[in-house]
Amino acid sequence: MIKGANIALRDLSETVGGVLVRLTWSSDSGDGDADASVLLLNASGKVRSDADFFFYNNPDAPDGSVQLLGKTPAADGNEDRISLDLSAIPPDIERVAIAASRYGGARFGDLHDLRLTLSDAAGEELLGFSIDGAGAESAFVFGEIYRRAGEWRFRAIGQGYESGLAGLATDFGIDVDDEGESDTAESDTAESDTAESDAAESDAAESDAEVREPEEPLVDAAPTPPPVPEPVVVATVPSPARRPRTARKKVTLPKTAKKSLAEHDSWKQARLFPVPSLKSDREREARATSVLLSVMAQVPEFGRRLTAAFGAPAGRMETFTEVSLPHGDAPKRPDGVIRVERAGKLWTALVETKTNGNSLKPEQVQDYVDIAARRGYEAVITLSNDVALEGSPLVEIKIDRRRKHKVSLWHLSWAEVTHQARMLIRHEGVGNAAHAWVLHELLYYLEHGGSGCHGFQNMGPSWVPVRNAIDEETLGQGDRRAVDVVESWERLVRQVCLRLGGELGQKVLPVQRGRRTADPGARRVALADQLCRDGRLNAELRIEGTRGVLAITADLRTGKLRTSVDVPAPEQGYPLSWAKRLLRQLSDAPADVHVETLVEEGTGPRGTLERLRPEPADLLPGDGARITGFRLSLFKSMGNTRGNAETSFIRSIDEAVDRFVNGVVTPLERRPSRRSQRAEQDQPKDALAGAV
Repeated sequence: MIKGANIALRDLSETVGGVLVRLTWSSDSGDGDADASVLLLNASGKVRSDADFFFYNNPDAPDGSVQLLGKTPAADGNEDRISLDLSAIPPDIERVAIAASRYGGARFGDLHDLRLTLSDAAGEELLGFSIDGAGAESAFVFGEIYRRAGEWRFRAIGQGYESGLAGLATDFGIDVDDEGESDTAESDTAESDTAESDAAESDAAESDAEVREPEEPLVDAAPTPPPVPEPVVVATVPSPARRPRTARKKVTLPKTAKKSLAEHDSWKQARLFPVPSLKSDREREARATSVLLSVMAQVPEFGRRLTAAFGAPAGRMETFTEVSLPHGDAPKRPDGVIRVERAGKLWTALVETKTNGNSLKPEQVQDYVDIAARRGYEAVITLSNDVALEGSPLVEIKIDRRRKHKVSLWHLSWAEVTHQARMLIRHEGVGNAAHAWVLHELLYYLEHGGSGCHGFQNMGPSWVPVRNAIDEETLGQGDRRAVDVVESWERLVRQVCLRLGGELGQKVLPVQRGRRTADPGARRVALADQLCRDGRLNAELRIEGTRGVLAITADLRTGKLRTSVDVPAPEQGYPLSWAKRLLRQLSDAPADVHVETLVEEGTGPRGTLERLRPEPADLLPGDGARITGFRLSLFKSMGNTRGNAETSFIRSIDEAVDRFVNGVVTPLERRPSRRSQRAEQDQPKDALAGAV
């Protein structure tokens, strides 16, 4: 579409009750970070209240009409996704504005390929709109979905704001309060010793406030519920309204674990989900499915976090295992079923689970897709340790285009499940202490060696032949085995991002160079040819809130892993001060960290921290070349085996990244003291000349 154009959604698809909006962007440097937002507007073009403003501090509506699903890596950048249930939009809402914003002084002019894509609930793309010529704007209204003559239409807008998200929100009638933001954040997870009192208070408040209607299971033919007694209404004192803050919420740090009451270290704590008794893959799959689905139903924040990405509405969730469904001569038994009820409507997904290194069976998934289509279910979700890649589905299925009802096929990795659980209980918090404890038990189960839910743990059968061929210099371009290794490497990198993001509480995304329009398959073939030429696997990770890009290089010729980051030179000050500050920030870093001075032309001085700490001036180029930055690197021997043993390649990557992030990246982000800053500013100009 072009700017200003509009079209009726009914002309594009027969099923537009729910739509998925994707906002995408990319950048040369790999930053590419922006945030989606949604505003519900009445006939006057204003919000009814601040509650109609949905952004990162208010991500979804209680009625499920708006859900911000968060970011996901795309072909060459990132995308932010929004789920809109148009059938649940209140009748007095005339327009749904879809916007995005950048923060921290960033502008949209630094991004490329700004694009909005709108798809139906089945994932079929309906329309696209690209924004060209962005400059100093830090917020954009991409488009709007609006009512006209009883039907929904879309209009391409592309209006920019230099005043950011706060200015955009104010323009639509929202009173923004970003002043006085507290430097500390309250933890939503209560201490364990207050769990019982919190639960008791919650139960008492619940019983005093209302008499709840008995809930029936979410099955196809539910019995008629008994008469509901009159509710008891208790007057409450309204709390003062709080204005929305567009400033990002602070990350809540985990609390220190309390000392155990065990007499001896050999005492094992009782676990909600025991693992050691599992003896077969079938037992692991059955228990893993039941554990996960039960926690999803009992911890709403966690269940919503997983199902929202699949287009499920917000509502009452129930989960089932080992359900028998008719199919031909013999019934089929999917591992699980998820049902969500909202406003009398049901959303249903069948679940097929695999643990350890077991792969999904295409014929099994095909059967479940056919069953879901016949029964009017919305989705089939596959769950395994593998990681799905764009343009490379894990299973190939056939879609019967003659069927009016469309079924979406989604994949979820155990690494993603672990990531979401870790983000909630360690950084973002959940509703109460009981939910936090249940999630903690789930996380313990997933990370246990016997659960079989360890994520991607095998580089595949092509790994050893490709490694040997590189050693023997017999690997030629066009070898399909090299493409298999590149795909496994991409899966591993995406899993590293999930694990690292859960530990840090920040978004960690892979950086993919090139244009977004590039075909993923062709890109992997090009990377495979590069692997054949130089014997290296390369990746770059962008960690939110940190400077530079974390680069990973696995050199299969030398058997060495290199993790590095480039730190740009400050805009002010003197080179000797830069070197001293850098070494002071890395005072606790490993002594074998390599530091290289980056200059405009040629190469600069380099050395290890052990050698440079006594003589910071050794980092200054002797010819007076202009310093553009510093490159910090750590080297480690690469694992050889393809699996998850101690000597495996995957384990060595995890260890190398963890050591570099903890020893180098994290210290770099600590702010220097005011005393050291004043000392650097007072550094005399002739100190540099004397050092040189």
